[in-house]
Amino acid sequence: MFTQVEHAAKGTVTPQMEAVAQKEGYAPEYVREMVKEGKIVIPNNINSKPNPVGIGKGLRTKVNASIGTSSDIIDYEAEVRKAKVAQEAGADTLMELSVGGDLDRVRREVLAVVDLPVGNVPLYQAFCDAARKYGSPDKLDPEELFDLIEKQCEDGLAFMAVHCGINRYTIERLRKQNYRYGGLVSKGGTAMVSWMEKNNRENPLYEHFDRVISILKKYDVCLSLGNGLRAGAIHDSHDRAQMQELIINCELAQIGREMGCQMLVEGPGHMPLDEIEANILIQKRMSNEAPYYMLGPISSDIVPGFDHISSAIGSAQSARYGADLICYITPAEHLALPNEEDVRVGVQAARVATYIGDMNKFPERGRERDKQMSKARRDMEWEKQFELALIPEEARKIRASRVPEDEKTCTMCGEFCAANGSAKLFTEELAGDKL
Repeated sequence: MFTQVEHAAKGTVTPQMEAVAQKEGYAPEYVREMVKEGKIVIPNNINSKPNPVGIGKGLRTKVNASIGTSSDIIDYEAEVRKAKVAQEAGADTLMELSVGGDLDRVRREVLAVVDLPVGNVPLYQAFCDAARKYGSPDKLDPEELFDLIEKQCEDGLAFMAVHCGINRYTIERLRKQNYRYGGLVSKGGTAMVSWMEKNNRENPLYEHFDRVISILKKYDVCLSLGNGLRAGAIHDSHDRAQMQELIINCELAQIGREMGCQMLVEGPGHMPLDEIEANILIQKRMSNEAPYYMLGPISSDIVPGFDHISSAIGSAQSARYGADLICYITPAEHLALPNEEDVRVGVQAARVATYIGDMNKFPERGRERDKQMSKARRDMEWEKQFELALIPEEARKIRASRVPEDEKTCTMCGEFCAANGSAKLFTEELAGDKL
């Protein structure tokens, strides 16, 4: 068996590369070359057949939705419904991040109902299992961790966020900078730091990185290098601990790619708008343009209940400057476990954000749709407007809920509709294009 990277290096265009090329409007050879160079990944698994999704250079910015149980709310049926909602709302990938209940069951049930590439964080189950078996997550046996990674790959996961970039040196940076305003916010990262400190040992995922790669390669699973020390507050953005982990992850991305594994690098978390461009430039430069998976980023810390909006603003900027995959944020962020409506709204907000970012990342091919929408609005062609809308079902629902007296207009202006009035003044000019 060969991985997508190994196929690409041999000059083989796989069916997955063909599918991505067709979706994105490129020649298959372009996709193959980018996969070979590690600049495009196609999350995959030989034990499942997810709908091929390309992530990386020159491609549309993708949206990830995250679901999963917590220790407080364990509802397997709800997680299955949320997975379906995420796919229906237009998510490109899905992460199953459960930490409560039967973790094997929820993962397998989610994998069975979607055809999106599904990822997870194996440290979650590893530490949950250790707490149940030994009474403390700090008693995790590294051998059990590697066995679990293999079991999860066998189930059909297409990508895994593995916290390989945390090591003793990064923890030392955290201590020497007097910790953080926002603390540590990664569940897997915090648990690994605790394990390392309590056992006075190096992170086995870093120490035995080649073993991680060898397992994922067997299944052609994409490795997403998790950022367990990401900033959870904008005032912690780009501190020494975060940057040290990013340096290590970019280095590991090169090593993993040379070993024949598909590699993603994960980015922060919380970040002010004026730092986003520099963050992406640094990651792309240090990793030889490995695909970048941004978690948000949330661009203000004082809008609980509206973090999906704060994140959408950061996501649009991230997509604009070169991020390749955006993890959505829901209105429940920092407050509660997301429900189905939170998932739907989170995906929709992220899709709007990435579309706006891509309009500016690819201006030569990203603005014609907006031009056609403007003309349809000017000419009050409602059906065409719905056809062009990014999320047409929402547009239709709102218009249908407030029907105007004159069907050509809407209830915002009614008989004072500017488009209707101005069209009568410029009838002759409507025949041509604007100069």
